[in-house]
Amino acid sequence: MSRLWEKGLPLDERVLRYTAGEDHLLDARLVAYDVRGSIAHAEMLAAQDLISHDDCHAICDGLRKLEARFEAGDWEISLEDEDVHTALESRLTSDIGAAGGRLHLGRSRNDQVLTALRLYLRDAALDLAGRVEHLRASIAHLAERQGDVELPGYTHMQHAMPSSVALWCGGFNEGFGDAVDGLRAVHKRINKNPLGSAAGYGTPGLPLDREFTTRRLDFDATQSPVTAAQLSRGKAESALLFEIALMMQDLSRMASDLLLFYTQEFAYITLAPEVTTGSSIMPQKRNPDVLELLRASSATSQACLDETMMITAKLPSGYHRDLQRLKSPVFRSIDLAIDSVDILAYLLEGLAFVPQNIKLDEGIFATEEAYRLVTEEGMPFREAYREVAKRYVK
Repeated sequence: MSRLWEKGLPLDERVLRYTAGEDHLLDARLVAYDVRGSIAHAEMLAAQDLISHDDCHAICDGLRKLEARFEAGDWEISLEDEDVHTALESRLTSDIGAAGGRLHLGRSRNDQVLTALRLYLRDAALDLAGRVEHLRASIAHLAERQGDVELPGYTHMQHAMPSSVALWCGGFNEGFGDAVDGLRAVHKRINKNPLGSAAGYGTPGLPLDREFTTRRLDFDATQSPVTAAQLSRGKAESALLFEIALMMQDLSRMASDLLLFYTQEFAYITLAPEVTTGSSIMPQKRNPDVLELLRASSATSQACLDETMMITAKLPSGYHRDLQRLKSPVFRSIDLAIDSVDILAYLLEGLAFVPQNIKLDEGIFATEEAYRLVTEEGMPFREAYREVAKRYVK
């Protein structure tokens, strides 16, 4: 095993474990994306006559086979591999010989990982947007089923004005619509091609065609100048995590509402038995654990965003190994968002409001009465406000 950066010098096992960190585990989701970026790079090298077309064919065919074998569970990224890049190149070279060693010409692990990450983030953002649309459909179905059910509208946790299930659903549906727009808008920041920037200063003397890989990988633009690539590290990640954090706040607020509605004191809603858990001591309990964990999820999303921004906040320009630590919070936030959106959509399909348990305080119609005095009796609103207030404020 020879890692991409090795020069034949010894490496302390403790240093390997610390510097590799979780990469050999986290990078499993990047295999397909690193293969795609590597194939585009090899095709560009061949088009520029920097490697032979036979070598290019062997490289591309070998990478596709490695991806298929990885998906089949025939191999995995180990600590000794350190990351997906060494894992693929070492196995490729073992499979096809010297041609595999020609693949890394004109690139660094820096632009290689950034390319794979951006391809992954691009897909993750659009995938999550689709899942949020599914959640919106579940909210719309609830509004269709029970939209006419009256609800009290709350301010300061007090009955304030009349509302309905349709209005309650509509507010969250619109918020999640904004989330979809935000996730799709992040695509613009993500979709710049860093490949060919190498370690951040290009490849002097080597005639790379960066526009070739931009087209092959469906990027919107080639990131230029090359020094911009490393300065951009963390920005697309943070932009995506910001949109996720906003979306998760709405999700947590919906969960918070539903937790109140589910208490015995409110009893506004019922939940399907299969989405509740129980107590190890109290036989009667049906606990809304899913909603409680959803309520907590926005804190994790916010923490992931803060972590990504603080890692890059005061770094000098150029590449620094600190950037490796971006992967964990980015992947954690994306995974949590996917799981949370999916489980809430599922929970809502089995949720029902209980109209007979929902009582509206008489005072909830006070504003409507003040408006009636204005429209029917011509009373100034402030006077009508005070007149109605006399009935309720003693």
